Amino acid sequence: MSPPVNYIVYKFFQEISLCRISTSGIQHSQSEVEHENLEDDPKDRSKVIPIEISMKYLESEAYETTYGDDPVWTKYRRNFKGQFPPTKTRQKCIRKDRISTGNPCPICRDEYLVVEYRNTKLLEQFISDYTGEVISFKKTGVCQKRHRELQIAIAKAMDFGLITFDVPFREYDYSEFYNVEETS
Repeated sequence: MSPPVNYIVYKFFQEISLCRISTSGIQHSQSEVEHENLEDDPKDRSKVIPIEISMKYLESEAYETTYGDDPVWTKYRRNFKGQFPPTKTRQKCIRKDRISTGNPCPICRDEYLVVEYRNTKLLEQFISDYTGEVISFKKTGVCQKRHRELQIAIAKAMDFGLITFDVPFREYDYSEFYNVEETS
């Protein structure tokens, strides 16, 4: 006994909805088709942003209204369980081209912030004004992966001469420190 025709048509349409044939003739599963349609997904980080667009973004009005004159990391506060914050930040916020955490670090949450040695306006926000060193991840809240990228990019930018840092010279009145007695 063969199955009814309606059942065969139902199975056929079910198979069509699960798979589609592209122009190259390769079949894709439904999850791959859904992945292609997720362009509006705010957690998707598979799109590569060129460095030129990132540099223009740092000078745009959208960046100014979002962050103001403050560095990117000043208004960031990580959610954590319990009373005391964790000693280290998370290893990485993005896994398999998607934001995997509810509260990503300041660089991972904004897809237009690209860490590269040519993006000096972004890199200067993570350099200490007093010592010229990279600010710790404990203060900035950046994930470990982005912090390593920042260290490499800042060192590379300093090697190329794109970022220069001079420690300010302080004048001291040494007479206050030495006990000078007049002998007569």
